[in-house]
Amino acid sequence: QVQLVESGGGLVQAGGSLRLSCAASGSIFSINAMGWYRQAPGKQRELVADIDSDGRTNYADSVKGRFTISRDNAQNTGYMQMNSLKPEDTAVYFCHGAIRPWGRLGVYDYWGQGTQVTVSS
Repeated sequence: QVQLVESGGGLVQAGGSLRLSCAASGSIFSINAMGWYRQAPGKQRELVADIDSDGRTNYADSVKGRFTISRDNAQNTGYMQMNSLKPEDTAVYFCHGAIRPWGRLGVYDYWGQGTQVTVSS
């Protein structure tokens, strides 16, 4: 069983910063990619940023220059530093992992439970 657990959300004023963490645990053989998605009320879930096993990153245009995604492969943990937060960043943020479990050949999608980020103006 593989689990992803997020932490670090909260309420912050515009211009402030937050750091999200995503800890993957369980029967993990390898993590191909980790990413962060967000979903605001009434909107579809969207990709914010992701990072592959070689450290290559990809960002949504709306967060480039403000958010930084990283990962600690030894700890199976992903992070996202969010700076210069704006009210439009308010959403539930979900951690995603493309993970190969022990004993299986395929790579599967796993999701965290979500953490609320609220940015006040």
